[in-house]
Amino acid sequence: MDPQLRAGVAVYNAGHYHAAHDAWEERWLDLPEGDDERFLHGLIQFTAAVYHARGRNWSGATGLADSAGDYLAGLPPDYRGVNVATVRAFLAGLARDPERIERRAAPALTYEGEAIGLADLDVEAAFVAAGVLAEDLGYDEEVIEQAARYARADLDAGDEGSEFVTFLLDFVRDAEHRGIVAQRLSEHVDRREHRESDVDGLFDER
Repeated sequence: MDPQLRAGVAVYNAGHYHAAHDAWEERWLDLPEGDDERFLHGLIQFTAAVYHARGRNWSGATGLADSAGDYLAGLPPDYRGVNVATVRAFLAGLARDPERIERRAAPALTYEGEAIGLADLDVEAAFVAAGVLAEDLGYDEEVIEQAARYARADLDAGDEGSEFVTFLLDFVRDAEHRGIVAQRLSEHVDRREHRESDVDGLFDER
């Protein structure tokens, strides 16, 4: 769970509240009932409550705040390293008064005591973040997913200087130049695909 968990925390802390839940959702859907399932379910609903409150959808925000609090109830205050107690306290206040979001920012999520940001993510968590940010911000998800596949293949082959790794990390960390980085990634993916297609079938019997 760690790469998805850390990616979602960092994406949330960067203000992408809608995208944050995508980092957790696939992992959550695979979990059996239990504390981990309740934990991710609660975090997903927490980010949705913040998202709706910021959009002034007060009824949606309060309903989600109530249900998120229910899912997180009974978990340790720092479950899986995340500041669950802080989240629960905020949700209780939001359920009582959703307009408080206009007076006080939503709390940062912390992981093992640190409010991690996009620049703090390791490679695997950054790959997760790249995918959800691409979807949320309207970039070509297929390009980002293919770039991540090439990056993993390069790392498995011992290529620590892979251009795909470098560009994916830049895509996640450098919001100002994200559009340019996405274009460069698209060009590199096209080149790699063409190079691979050039050798496909060369050694097949004709």
